[in-house]
Amino acid sequence: MSEAMKYRLLFVIAMVLAIIYLFPLYWMYLSSLKTTSDMFATPPTFHASHPQWHVYGDVWLGLNIGRYIWNSVVIATGSVALVTILGTGLAYVLARYRNIWIDIGLFLVLMLQVLPASLMITPIFVGFSQIGVLDFPRFAVILATAAKTMPFFVVLVRATFMSVPQELEEAALVDGNSRVGAFFNIVLPLARNGILVAAILIFMQAFGEFVYSKSMIQNIELQPSSVGLYSFIGPNTSEWNKIMAFAAMYVTPILAIFVLLQRRIVSGLTSGALK
Repeated sequence: MSEAMKYRLLFVIAMVLAIIYLFPLYWMYLSSLKTTSDMFATPPTFHASHPQWHVYGDVWLGLNIGRYIWNSVVIATGSVALVTILGTGLAYVLARYRNIWIDIGLFLVLMLQVLPASLMITPIFVGFSQIGVLDFPRFAVILATAAKTMPFFVVLVRATFMSVPQELEEAALVDGNSRVGAFFNIVLPLARNGILVAAILIFMQAFGEFVYSKSMIQNIELQPSSVGLYSFIGPNTSEWNKIMAFAAMYVTPILAIFVLLQRRIVSGLTSGALK
């Protein structure tokens, strides 16, 4: 097979996978514009004969989606800030220093990565209840989400720090910089792209966080979009077009961020692949 044929075959495979991956999004946006009769038509239609654009306005005003999205932004932003401040230093230490304790620390970080939120929610909930953190439910969710996403951030940013030549730090130390000064003036600027990408990925995860928010936030005024969407789905639900409109308005900001920053995300993910 020639090189041209290989590229064409890979392109076709990529397009097929893209269609399979994007079809649920297309169906979500399409369903939000359908009437109730079109929604349950047999066989299903792949277009909206009479698009119901007013559904988005009705859902935005009727379900107060702005409040849910704001709560999601607050939780995601708080989680990213906490993880970035604490995780950057940890990732740097794990990348630069090697001894038995560092290896143990890295092993523990990797072990925390595999723990699901459903397993961690019970001890976290009990602990937060004992020390009174549940009196501030959004802050409790931020702490829990930060603990859940910290291993992912550390592993990703550690690879970025390892791609920064250590000789640059040594040269900075020779020129009179302290270890802290070399970190902030030399290493951190070179690793900022990888840190930014990791922060974006953490934001996307935290924006859609459900388990901790559902368990810790009982006040509807403080619940994020993921919990708000779940609360409108029940066994007798018939207005699926409104639910899909809610989901579309919830998902679209994250999709926009991903599309706008996709080049930076790809470059950041591969920055630590080669050293």
